[in-house]
Formats: sequence, C-alpha cells, structure tokens
Amino acid sequence: MMRLFLIVIFLFFPLNITDAQDVLRGEIRIELEPIYGAHVDPEYPLDNNSAYRRALELAALNFSAQIYGWSFHYDVGERARGIEEEFVLTALGEVRWGDPRLFVTHTRMENQVLSVWMDYRPSDSQRMRLEMWRKGMIRTAQSTGYVSMGDLDEGINWLSVRRMALEESARAAVRAILQGNERNRPKEAKGFISLQTFPLFGIDSGRWAAHARFRVDINEIIPFAVH
Repeated sequence: MMRLFLIVIFLFFPLNITDAQDVLRGEIRIELEPIYGAHVDPEYPLDNNSAYRRALELAALNFSAQIYGWSFHYDVGERARGIEEEFVLTALGEVRWGDPRLFVTHTRMENQVLSVWMDYRPSDSQRMRLEMWRKGMIRTAQSTGYVSMGDLDEGINWLSVRRMALEESARAAVRAILQGNERNRPKEAKGFISLQTFPLFGIDSGRWAAHARFRVDINEIIPFAVH
C-alpha cells in the first residue's frame, strides 16, 4: 500500500460515528501537483514527506474544529451607519499534529490526487465536548466562504489560506442564521461554532472556497436599540 500523504480539498462527508462519539471519521485528499490558476504551490511538485505532513496538519485542523470549535464575536455592521462588519473567532482547543489518537485507515491514488480515510478516537473529555455540541439551542447551517487569491499576501502558506476560507465560511453561517431568525438587523452577536463535517476546499472563479456545515450556538444578540 502506498505511503500516506494527502490533504483535504474534497468531500463534504457526514460523520460516521456512534451515538457515544467513539470515532470521528472523514476523507482527506491532496493534489500532488498543486496549481491554482496562475498560482503554483511553492513546494510543487509535492514529495511523499511533504504530502504526508500536510495531510496530518489539515486533519488536525478539521478534528480540532469538530471537537472544540471556536467562540465568536460578530459585529454585524451596517453601511448606512458607517459600522464595519467584523467577525472574530477564538479557538477553544486544539488537536495537535502527530496526535496518537489520529489514524489513517485507507489510502487511494487517482489522477495525481491521493485520498485517505482518517479516524480520530476522542478521549473521554473530548467525547463530553462533542456531546455538548448536540444539546441546547444548537442550530446547523451550511455555507461557503471565499478568499480571493489576488488578496493574499505573497508567501502565505497553503494551510493559512484554507483556514482563512474556513473562517469566512463560519462567518457566512452565523450571518445566515441571524438573517433567518432576527426580524431586525442586530448590532452584535456572540456565541460558539464548530464544524459538523469535514469541509470541502477548492477554487471557484479565482477564489479559494470552503464549503462547510457547522453547528452554531448564538447565546447573545445585541440590538442597535441598546446603543
């Protein structure tokens, strides 16, 4: 079997886990010859070690976002009042690169894309966190976030680009929920958000795109009338 090396840029696969959250599972893919429009990856073409490292880094990001998620503070903004929109995420925990609870279960190579199924076996405390994401006033939302390749700083790395697109997708998810549930545009919203499934990364009309499904807990909404 081929050595694992891969990275997520495909799949919107629902979690295949037990009620006790015994195993988190997702597919990760990586292009071995990454070229995005006029942008060529600095490591092109990827060798086995680089691809393997990227796979584990991105898997750790995804599992971190599923288990721990983020707190958020969203200044919704309003152009007429001259108020800028601002969305700030703060990570609540991290699955680190090389975590022994992360396993590769299957790999496949096709058209210069290496695919791998990865499992993560949460600890007792992590299972408690996962269970919390299924209780209370948790809403789900599917959204897409975009980052223009033309706006990226020179030298920004592959993982940072995907993280930025994922955070933009999280902002879009919170915004969609607010628009669907609030009759009047609020000034601010605070709460928590986590990934429900692995995201799908790709290129869309010269922009990095992250398609993702989230769990969202909005626990404070501040209307304009308060100010």
